[in-house]
Amino acid sequence: MKNISKIEAFKAIVAILILVAMNGCSSTKSTTEKVATNEELYRPNLHFTPKSGWMNDPNGMFFYKGLYHLYFQYYPNDNVWGPMHWGHATSKDMITWKEEKPGLYPDEKGYIFSGSAVVDVNNTSGFGNKENPPIVAMFTYHDAAKAKTGAIDFQSQAIAYSLDKGMTWTKYKNNPVIKNPNIKDFRDPKMTWDAIHNQWIMVLAADVETQIYRSSNLIDWELASGFGKNLGVHGAPWECPDFFPMKVEGSTETKWVLLQSINPGGPNGGSATQYFVGDFDGKTFSIGDSFLQDLNQFGALWVDHGKDNYAGVTWANVPNSDGRKLFMGWMSNWQYADKVPTENWRGSTTIPRELKLINTDGHYRIVSLPVKELDKYISKTIKKEPLTIDKTTVIVDKSKVDMARFDIRFTMNNLKDDNYDFILSNKENNAVYFGINKKEKFFYINRKNASQKTFSNEFAKTISKAPITSNFNSIEVRVVIDKTSIEVFYDNGKTVMTEIFFPDKPMESFSVVKADSDFELKNITINQLKIK
Repeated sequence: MKNISKIEAFKAIVAILILVAMNGCSSTKSTTEKVATNEELYRPNLHFTPKSGWMNDPNGMFFYKGLYHLYFQYYPNDNVWGPMHWGHATSKDMITWKEEKPGLYPDEKGYIFSGSAVVDVNNTSGFGNKENPPIVAMFTYHDAAKAKTGAIDFQSQAIAYSLDKGMTWTKYKNNPVIKNPNIKDFRDPKMTWDAIHNQWIMVLAADVETQIYRSSNLIDWELASGFGKNLGVHGAPWECPDFFPMKVEGSTETKWVLLQSINPGGPNGGSATQYFVGDFDGKTFSIGDSFLQDLNQFGALWVDHGKDNYAGVTWANVPNSDGRKLFMGWMSNWQYADKVPTENWRGSTTIPRELKLINTDGHYRIVSLPVKELDKYISKTIKKEPLTIDKTTVIVDKSKVDMARFDIRFTMNNLKDDNYDFILSNKENNAVYFGINKKEKFFYINRKNASQKTFSNEFAKTISKAPITSNFNSIEVRVVIDKTSIEVFYDNGKTVMTEIFFPDKPMESFSVVKADSDFELKNITINQLKIK
């Protein structure tokens, strides 16, 4: 591929620039140089991770009385998947988290698989009262012992409620509330209050489709319809759905959005989350001709084209005065999640994001950007004059910014049908490349040289790509770096790519590679982010 060979051609130049920037004319390594521990090298600064143990899918996210609650698939006794609990963390801003005691524990009915939680403000369930409304969670019981017998109906849906703002839970005495209809993969209930039709709704992953249920009280559920058997990407069971209405930006139009994760089946291998946009009449979800055309053209539309944003869902009970649709995913991939080189823990979340729905010439798209709360963590801002890129250039290095926690934004102008490449690197020859190949029409992330360690054949097997679907000669780019992750937001979040990486030593420099034709970087803003 042309852009990769170009990167290799400039690799020596970049290495020299980094050495000059970091060490002057000397390349001698200090004999007293501190060796970073696994904890120092890999634990994120600004993304939630459990103190110890294993985590995967975010679960039960809701906002209540000033706190964001995050529950998550959790196994406290090892750093690999095991009998699932719901871990629990709270935050005032979705960035700094306090880990709480686990919310739900496995019992004789099974492990506690993924699900959701809502604030029952009108006490429709009868578990509390209007003065102290209950928090109601729905989760999947996974009966591992039954599964081992070869039975199919080992997953069912159960509920629990909390009367102390989500800190402790009581499981409903008549669980399960939805029995298994003889479907092997039957899980991950996501509840939402449907104010348009004055009902509770719940979407459930049922093998290769999404099932939609309705309820008046969060206890008794009626199957209303199914969606998606012949739409989108298949080849594996669907997982972790979410379903909600959204206003189309700049209009009075409302559409419904279905998020639907799948593993494997992602655009770059392994895990990923596709989405659908359409209409909901209170029972049935349907997509229009334009979205069907998009599916026929692209196969699926993806929330994130990187390899490391899976099972993401939205927060419940965000106040109308806020009005945002807030989302967060699990920042890993089932291809290698249990092999990443962290010791005390495995798993983290993405930066929380605000989702928006846009309509471009009749085609609906989800766009996403980091939540505005991240800006409160800016401790220093560097603005640079416009740069004409006619040679490989270091934009910023560790003498100016801690390269383990920064947010850089810039505009690229005068772009031709060429390759435009950026490098995050260190003098140990660890490097993560990303950029735009306009000639072959894709964005990319390449982490093949992120580390000399090989812990998984799948981790850096391929270069992740996202299609370019419009013609442009100027584009805005935002990149959030947090020690072992890169989250790239192109064109105000219309294309997003998230990936993790594990360098041998901290990264030290952020550079841009000379293209075949000169181009310009403008509005360069580098924000140092505070450690939480």
